[in-house]
Amino acid sequence: MNGMPKVLVVDSGARAPESALSAELAGMGYASVTTPFEAADDVLALMPSPAAVVLQMPRHADWAERRRFLDLARRLRKNLADSGTPVIITGGVSGAATMLQNELSVRAVAAPEL
Repeated sequence: MNGMPKVLVVDSGARAPESALSAELAGMGYASVTTPFEAADDVLALMPSPAAVVLQMPRHADWAERRRFLDLARRLRKNLADSGTPVIITGGVSGAATMLQNELSVRAVAAPEL
């Protein structure tokens, strides 16, 4: 599992088995680390060069919680811009893995040949 590209998944901390992205990501060939919002910066500091960061906003988040996730997304996009790490924000599990796969595929195709 150490050789697999790693994805950081940030959520509200309330996890239901049906909303876990880890199984979908594993099926796509990615290892994942899921952390609550409050620990995102600490976990990211320990996770060099993630393949992507997925912010899994709760489906029924109120405006204050949505704002927290949007602010984090904006900050991470700025901080991770040099590495080209995509930051994807979702409103729940539905479609998150597909969005990630599409984003990483586009980056692979657009990457210059060495």
